[in-house]
Amino acid sequence: MLEIRDLECRYGSVAALKGVSLSVEKGQIVALIGANGAGKSTMLRSLSGLLQPSRGSIIFEGEDIALCSPPQVLKRGIAHCPEGRHVFPDMSVEANLEMGAYLNRDGKGRKEDFERVYTLFPLVHERRSQLAGTLSGGEQQMVAMGRALMAHPKLLLMDEPSMGLAPILVERSFENIQQVHQSGVAMLIVEQNANMALSIADRGYVLSTGRCVLEGPANELLAHEDLRKAYLGR
Repeated sequence: MLEIRDLECRYGSVAALKGVSLSVEKGQIVALIGANGAGKSTMLRSLSGLLQPSRGSIIFEGEDIALCSPPQVLKRGIAHCPEGRHVFPDMSVEANLEMGAYLNRDGKGRKEDFERVYTLFPLVHERRSQLAGTLSGGEQQMVAMGRALMAHPKLLLMDEPSMGLAPILVERSFENIQQVHQSGVAMLIVEQNANMALSIADRGYVLSTGRCVLEGPANELLAHEDLRKAYLGR
């Protein structure tokens, strides 16, 4: 589904990604882990068209999308849940979801999209008339995921879904991620909580200072001694 080859991204003279390659197969959850500044969010920004790479290719369903704009990337089936959720705080929950459906002009289809999101996240339905800015962090995460699903993504990019959440809500957030995955959406998850991300993933990649230093099946990475010491705290 997605194959990234020898990707390099720069901010001015600084290389944030240095020849990274990774892949996501249809139906997979892939975890991308690493410390702050490793290049994880840069990877997602390049995939969603917010940052054009200086070298390499991003092949999605057989097409190189490295130079596509964000709307073009979204239209091809890649949606991005950004770090910090970024809901529109002064708009209702339902209006926030509507923003994710702007590519879908079919009124009937849009109604079905709302129903799909509300079925996945009943609490979002309960809060649909509430201002998004008044929701808790966990509730805003559900709204952000629902907004992305309104675009019918084939691949969902999740950037630090547990960031800012109370520990008791982190597990619930990952349960929501699994629900979305089970609805038929492949996922690439950037996450500092390596243990949680790898526990639900099929494969994992570890970034360090812009380079991929380790990759493999998620269960093997969980058992990797160096990874346990560096990221899993055990």
